[in-house]
Amino acid sequence: MSIIKKQDFIDSVADALQYISYYHPLDFVQALEKAYLKEQSAAAKDAIAQILINSRMAAEGHRPLCQDTGIVTCFVKIGMQVQWDSDLTVQEMVDEGVRRAYLNPDNPLRASIVADPAGSRINTKDNTPSVVHIDMVQGNQVEVAIAAKGGGSENKAKMAMLNPSDDVAEWVLKTLPTMGAGWCPPGMLGIGIGGTAEKAAVMAKEALMDPVDIHELIERGATTTEEKLRLDIFERANKLGIGAQGLGGLTTVVDIKIMSAPTHAASKPVVMIPNCAATRHVHFTLDGSGPAVLTPPRLEDWPQITREVGDKARRVNLDTLTKADIADWKMGETVLLSGKLLTGRDAAHKRIQEMLHKGEPLPVDFKGRFIYYVGPVDPIGDEAVGPAGPTTATRMDKFTDLMLEATGLIGMIGKAERGPATVESIKHHKAVYLMAVGGAAYLVAKAVKHARVVAFADLGMEAIYEFDVQDMPVTVAVDSEGNNAHVVGPAIWKARIEELDARLSHK
Repeated sequence: MSIIKKQDFIDSVADALQYISYYHPLDFVQALEKAYLKEQSAAAKDAIAQILINSRMAAEGHRPLCQDTGIVTCFVKIGMQVQWDSDLTVQEMVDEGVRRAYLNPDNPLRASIVADPAGSRINTKDNTPSVVHIDMVQGNQVEVAIAAKGGGSENKAKMAMLNPSDDVAEWVLKTLPTMGAGWCPPGMLGIGIGGTAEKAAVMAKEALMDPVDIHELIERGATTTEEKLRLDIFERANKLGIGAQGLGGLTTVVDIKIMSAPTHAASKPVVMIPNCAATRHVHFTLDGSGPAVLTPPRLEDWPQITREVGDKARRVNLDTLTKADIADWKMGETVLLSGKLLTGRDAAHKRIQEMLHKGEPLPVDFKGRFIYYVGPVDPIGDEAVGPAGPTTATRMDKFTDLMLEATGLIGMIGKAERGPATVESIKHHKAVYLMAVGGAAYLVAKAVKHARVVAFADLGMEAIYEFDVQDMPVTVAVDSEGNNAHVVGPAIWKARIEELDARLSHK
C-alpha cells in the first residue's frame, strides 16, 4: 500500500502546470517540424515557423507558449491500494495546485476562469476550479495526466448522435471545415466514439493526452478499427487544404487520436475536440516516495528555424496611418506594424456596445485606430507585457459593424476567419482585418515595447490596453475590397492537392 501525501500531490500539480506552460511536448515539436519541412504554402510555412520559433523562445525564457494558459483538465487514476494522507479531496488538491501554479510570481499564468457562466461571469482570479476526472484502477500508484486547454480550441468541440450505420470519418470530414481556424491548426483531433454523450466527450479529451505517433502507425500499418480510422481521417483531413492558421496548406492535422467504448445498439455518439498549436500536457506518477520529478527537455531538440520577413513586407506607422493608406493593402501580404494600437476583446466590446446604446461617451477614441483582440499575460521583469497572442476574431463579429460604423475604427487584428456578414461590413467601411499567428504569443509580445491600461481596468486581462509596438508581424486576411484569405487560401490548396493526387494516380 502506498501513502500519497497531500503536499506531494499539490506540489506535483503546480510544478506540472508551470512545466507545460512553457514546454511543448517534444513529440508535438517534432511533428510540427515535419509539417514545416513538407509545407509548400508560403503563408502556412511562415505560420508554422512562427509557432516553432515561439516554442523555443518559451522553453528558453520559461514564459507561456500562449497567452491563453487554459482551463485545467486533470485525469487522475487512483490505485485501489493507495491511501491518502490528506484532509482535502482530490478536486481540492488539484485546485490548490492550480492556484499556486497560476499565481507563481516568477511566471504568472493568465487567469481565465469565470464563475456564474450564465450570468455575471466574474473571473475567479486564480484559474480555479479545474475539471477533474477520477478513475479507480488496480495498483498502488496515482497516475496523473494534466493539460491546460485553450478556449479557442475548446470552443470548436463538436458532438453528434450518429445513426449506427453512419460513417464516423464522413462526419469528421464534413464537420472539420465548419470549425474554421479558431482552434489554431495545425494540431490534433481527439475523437471519442461510443458510450453515452458525456462518455464520448471525456474519451475525446483523454485521447488528446497521448503522444503524436501517427507516422509510426503509418510505417507499421493499422490492425484495429480505431487505427484504421485514424489513418483514414488523417489522410483525408489534410487533403482539405485548410492548412496552418486556416490560410491554406498541406498540413491541417498532425495526428488523429481515437478512444471508443461499447454503446447502446441504437446509438453512435461521437465527439471531436481539437488540440491547438499550443498543445500542453504532461503525465506523472506518484508512488508515495515524494513529488513528481519532471525532467526538462533539451533545448538542442528544438529545430533551428529562422524566418526572414523579406523586402516585400509593408512597414507602416500606425500613428499616421489613414483609411486611404490601407486601401492599397492586398490580401495575403505581410505587414509590419509600428506605433500605437488599442486592445479589446469580448467583455470590452460588450461594454462599448452598452455605452453606445445608452449614448454615453467612450473612454477611448477609436477613430482612425486599430484594435487588437488580445488578453495578455501579466508582465514580469522588464517585459512591457507578457505573452500576447491573438484571440479568435470570430467572437467579435457580432460587434464589428457597430465598431466600424459608430467609432471610426479602421482596422482589426486577431486570429482565424471572419464571418461573411463581417467581411461585407469590412468591405463596406473600407476597413481591414489583419491576422496574427495563434500559438506565437511570446514571439508577438517581443514586438510590444510599452503597454498601459487605458480603460475598463476592472476587466483584468480583458481591459483595454494601448500597446506601443515595433515591427509586429501580421498578414492581411481581409482587405478593404473584401478579399478573404481564409476562403481563398484553403480553396486554392484543396484544388492543388486534388491535382497532385490526380497526377500521382496516373503514374
